[in-house]
Amino acid sequence: MDWLSFPPLSSLRAFAAFSETRNVVQAGVALNVSHAAISQQLRQLEKYMGVALLDRDGKSLKLTTDGEHLARALELGFGAMEAAVRDLTQSGVDRPVHVSLTSSFAASWLMPRLPEFRATHPEVDLVLDPQPKVVELKPGGVDVAIRYGAGSWAGVDAEMLLQTPMVIVAAPQLLGGKLNWTPAELAHLPWLEEIGTTEATSWLEEQGTVLQRGAGRTHLPGNLVLDGLRAGQGVTVTVRHFVEPDIQAGRIVELYVEPDTRGYYIVTGKTALRPPVKTFVGC
Repeated sequence: MDWLSFPPLSSLRAFAAFSETRNVVQAGVALNVSHAAISQQLRQLEKYMGVALLDRDGKSLKLTTDGEHLARALELGFGAMEAAVRDLTQSGVDRPVHVSLTSSFAASWLMPRLPEFRATHPEVDLVLDPQPKVVELKPGGVDVAIRYGAGSWAGVDAEMLLQTPMVIVAAPQLLGGKLNWTPAELAHLPWLEEIGTTEATSWLEEQGTVLQRGAGRTHLPGNLVLDGLRAGQGVTVTVRHFVEPDIQAGRIVELYVEPDTRGYYIVTGKTALRPPVKTFVGC
């Protein structure tokens, strides 16, 4: 279709409104414009197309044969567009909210709060997709990502959800009663690291050391990292919020804490959010 030679959509919509009502005043009411604006759009459409669409000889405007032909075509065309918009809008409402997040965040923060959300918004279906990798936020795909960091990511909107520092922790039984450990000494102990992340490896390297051969490193889902941590199976890097009750109860020992203002952010793409996504994000 050559859009350069196609009549303005506003004039076609005005003509369609007139053909439905057969009255310029009612057509103006339907489109929330004046009847004079409708009359002007009709004249512009006739001038653009070079044909008489309206018979102005009588007391009221009537469609010519050409006008009736265009009216039938526009009824089908605008009807199809309205149906498509309605279908797409409804499918956006019905499609579950797809949330990408780490398994540790899902288990430790979101799942305990989910019953309250379900009770308040039973109409919103969710897909919780636990994965550590960064995903692309695009229409028809992942709607929301919950990620840890400083929040300064390009091309997305990020809102702080939970501010909490990173900590290096271990169970007392793994430490054997020793509380003061240097990073080099910790490198000789077994470590637990969430699949798909390098937080433990990166922290040790930042401290000028590496995990020693034979010390043992286990990669596993984030929720199982916390279970293994509490069972004394390894040192790990996690956020304090997830283990704060364990620290206060003495089940976990905080060895190091990273003094920063990072936290978990709720991240969305720079596109219009579907109604159920707005509901989830707003809670």
